[in-house]
Amino acid sequence: MARFDKTVCVMGLGYIGLPTASLLATRGYSVLGVDVSEKVVGAVQAGTLHFHEPDLDILVASAVGSGQLTASYEPAPADIFIIAVPTPFAEGHAPDMSYVEAATRALALHLRPGNLVILESTSPVGATEQIAGWIAEMRPDLGPEITKGPNRLYLAHSPERVLPGKVLQELVINDRIVGGLDSESAQVGADFYRTFTTGTVFTTKARTAELSKLAENAFRDVNIAYANELSLICDRLGVNVWELIALANRHPRVNILQPGPGVGGHCIAVDPWFIVHSAPSESRLIQTAREVNDGKPRWVIDQVKTAADRFKDPVVACLGLAFKANIDDLRESPALAITAELARQNVATVLAVEPFVSECPEKLAGFANLEFVGVDEALRRADILLVLVDHERFKGIEHEQLARKVLIDTRGLFR
Repeated sequence: MARFDKTVCVMGLGYIGLPTASLLATRGYSVLGVDVSEKVVGAVQAGTLHFHEPDLDILVASAVGSGQLTASYEPAPADIFIIAVPTPFAEGHAPDMSYVEAATRALALHLRPGNLVILESTSPVGATEQIAGWIAEMRPDLGPEITKGPNRLYLAHSPERVLPGKVLQELVINDRIVGGLDSESAQVGADFYRTFTTGTVFTTKARTAELSKLAENAFRDVNIAYANELSLICDRLGVNVWELIALANRHPRVNILQPGPGVGGHCIAVDPWFIVHSAPSESRLIQTAREVNDGKPRWVIDQVKTAADRFKDPVVACLGLAFKANIDDLRESPALAITAELARQNVATVLAVEPFVSECPEKLAGFANLEFVGVDEALRRADILLVLVDHERFKGIEHEQLARKVLIDTRGLFR
């Protein structure tokens, strides 16, 4: 294996930062992973995981065991800095750049001329320019324009575009976009990614790279919104939406996605709002899609309330809490939000089921009418089965186990 003299500091050891840091460490880089969470830093120092991702436990253990990956609460001097921290939205769906700013200001103290700083966090257009401004404020010794002169830095944005459950594979094989504040920054960033990816690396301007990730996720969101709206139309007209979509997709140029209880995750449910916030008058379709998908959980809750009226002391089992199948990621999960709201409204006794999580999520704690149980207990006790996530574990449920229960299947698992 080739060894690199360059050192890398990864700011943020979450769902993207930790796989990236571990991959780089096993590819010969000396990597320092930085996080503010005691739980996260402790887990990485021990060579273990704080979330589920296939095969990542083996990679982390190997990287830490070799000494190529270490973890700390504070950054240190390095050749390459990667920012991979959350970028949620704040009130009014405005982008919250506080995590990116905090990470930038922390690493700025350790920058040296010639360093490469890469923003991987999905961010609104202009974020890389903001980073340059924060660095210039923190480090006036680097000059008034930090990407020019003998003390210059290289600044770029390279959005991650990986699928949870396949992160390690897609970090390597997926194409990458590297947008620089100038052409030299783009090229230096591209050269770095080519050392560990097999996909094609494309260079562009930072703003184009920033918008490309937002556009990709908005595309998905709009298409999911179409499927979710179709499910509402089918319910009104008495049509089986799953059969309808299957038949419509027999057209050679039609590929309607599958509806669900809403849209979750750290990207698709968040990123389109960054476009809307930047260009509200021009993004009417994107905003409408967001409203359709954000409104689907309310429709699901109404379905459960109608079903609960049939029972004296109803018990509803919410099957799945993650934002998608076969992962433990609860970020922006409509399933989790629906489960919490059913408990909050005291619609029924709520049995929360999530085979990929070992204990009741904090968002569901404190409800007297909610229990965190396993699949078998939920099937035994529930009057109403609400399928929110199509985990493989749920696909093994026999139709006999559904007898005499009201089934509300938002994922078409038992279509």
